[in-house]
Amino acid sequence: FPLPKGSTKDRTAAPPFRTVDIVLECSYLGEAPKDLLGAFGGSFSKDPATLVLRDISVRDDGSLGEATHYKVPRKSAGSSSRIIFEASAPSVSIPHAEALLHADCSGEKVNCEISPYNFRQHGKGPCPASWFMGTLRLSSGISIALVLRGPHCSGEQADKSDAILHPKLRIPVSEKGTVLTTVELQSSSCNTSLRTHLGGLVTLDCHFALAPSSLLSSLEWRRQHRGSGRRLFWYQAGSTGPRVEPKVHVDLPQLLGNGDASLKLQGVSVGDEGTYMCLVSTPQHQIQHVIQLQVAEPPRVRVIPEQVSFKRDVTTTLTCDIAGYYPLDVSVSWTQKTAEDEAEITLSSTRFSSHQQSQDGTYSITSYLSISSAAVQAPATYSCRVSHVALEEPISVSAYLKAPEKTGSEGLVGGFIATVIFIIVLFIVLRRKR
Repeated sequence: FPLPKGSTKDRTAAPPFRTVDIVLECSYLGEAPKDLLGAFGGSFSKDPATLVLRDISVRDDGSLGEATHYKVPRKSAGSSSRIIFEASAPSVSIPHAEALLHADCSGEKVNCEISPYNFRQHGKGPCPASWFMGTLRLSSGISIALVLRGPHCSGEQADKSDAILHPKLRIPVSEKGTVLTTVELQSSSCNTSLRTHLGGLVTLDCHFALAPSSLLSSLEWRRQHRGSGRRLFWYQAGSTGPRVEPKVHVDLPQLLGNGDASLKLQGVSVGDEGTYMCLVSTPQHQIQHVIQLQVAEPPRVRVIPEQVSFKRDVTTTLTCDIAGYYPLDVSVSWTQKTAEDEAEITLSSTRFSSHQQSQDGTYSITSYLSISSAAVQAPATYSCRVSHVALEEPISVSAYLKAPEKTGSEGLVGGFIATVIFIIVLFIVLRRKR
């Protein structure tokens, strides 16, 4: 846009927007031909496909260069039967468009699958409206679902000999052989997997956008874990209000205003771990996002006693208490380091208690190390090293074994011997002087 007279360009202004085509290599998962079902025992076929998102608005930060619009390649004899889907989104924004566009340059991997979509019956006759579901998953954890409205034809068009139908999909195609579609509904989530601590607040991201011709009919959040399911949030258009479980919150004005269906979970406990599903429904469509929530609580580690004195003919036991961690798997090891050791030595003469589970679902275990005076050279440092999935790096807690102190009798004997030696030396010196 032109600047008003007398104004200067703001160097800190946001980058301008630019429309580009985003091209993604995909797989088309369709119904296998009937004559192949018995041979391969499956009901789906997999074909190479390309999804072209046309005229998508992205921020131009100067890295787009001479980006051009996608040109459909000419088919040649013996070419692959790649299905090209052209998708326009005139009224529905494409989420995370910059991440999709720069996926190759940033090292992101995009998994793209397109499949027929039949949530509701659309149209009647031999050639009803065709619908497809596009599912995009980025290696960073972003997931995007697109409901694509494909071409349709009437019965008269289907019977015409000059109608151009796709040889596999049996729907009309463009003159270049591509399947023309429009995005009617999109939904996205920033995370397919989350990890959180006990007692914290976690947000499960879920956003959507509808074409003007579609209306939201319901939003549902469900949780599944170990074979059992439970509804946490349920909103239906026209109802007096949502049904909400304790500790769960969805901002209803944000939901209805800008499609933010994110769920906030307060005071996370071990029992909140599981698979969460965000289901966005219209009268014709439904999109689902799945988010895995994992609870990971780091252990508290203590070694008893922290310091011990060396005693001959005595076996000392060090105790390493590991408590308050989740999940169950934990690794515990002991090491020894004396003044003569260049590096820590891992010890194997350890034993463990059984795992204990507290009321909050966390676990505890105790490890014991026995130190025999016959096999130990004091001073020495003994360390209990604990590794757990909730820790960025292992915890190491140490106990110090002090060198033996001289007793009173040992001091008297030593003094007596020294005195005797002194007298003998003095006697020898005096004799020589005579």
